[in-house]
Amino acid sequence: MFALIATSKLVVAQELPLKKENAFKEGETLTYKLKYGFITAAEATIKVEPSDLKFDGKPTYKLVVDARTSGTFDVFYKVRDHYDSYIDKTTLTPYFYQEDIREAKYRRKDKARFYQDNKKVVANNGTYSTPTTQTFDLVSAYYFARSLDITKLKINDTFKLNYFLGDEISALEIQYVGKEILKTKLGTINCLKFSPSIKPGRIFKKDSKLYLWITDDGNRVPVKAEVEILVGSVTLEIKSAQGLKYPIGK
Repeated sequence: MFALIATSKLVVAQELPLKKENAFKEGETLTYKLKYGFITAAEATIKVEPSDLKFDGKPTYKLVVDARTSGTFDVFYKVRDHYDSYIDKTTLTPYFYQEDIREAKYRRKDKARFYQDNKKVVANNGTYSTPTTQTFDLVSAYYFARSLDITKLKINDTFKLNYFLGDEISALEIQYVGKEILKTKLGTINCLKFSPSIKPGRIFKKDSKLYLWITDDGNRVPVKAEVEILVGSVTLEIKSAQGLKYPIGK
């Protein structure tokens, strides 16, 4: 689903505020399934693990993501992707990121070191300047966004997250759509609905929209995402959630 998100070339110097309490804790494990129409195409597990590593003397969380294709998709196009991100326990910004991508015959291993105070990222293929002291990899962006202070957001308001991917710094624009009640594997839950930007092209229809629903509670767990493509639709749905910081729905 991250691969469906657009990369806006406009990078902005926007500092984003956090809630007083993080939306997650060590031991949290979320599992998702990615569906193409009615067929489950892939599954992913996202974990917050304890970490003994310190960067600049500061303690970290270790974020771990594993994604793999399933069923028929695993026969024709096998995916085994693994991602690690080490983030500051207070600011939730990343210090170090690495990925091991195995998709069919394609292989890639990348690493990146984030120097937030110096506004730079040092990666395998070079050093990149960043516009703010809040620049993310895609994994850390997921957790940071969950802990944002959005109390002042109004319907149709937007905000941007700067992130490093591949060989450039980009900005993801996210629009707040409103509130909806959603039936999920975790129950019927009050949700906040957002629309991240996507890039029109060979995958999407001209008017395609990506929608994301997160629980309207202390956890801010993403429970569903969906987007129409040229042929059919792709949906990401939560399967299970363990080790949540707060009771679901509160």
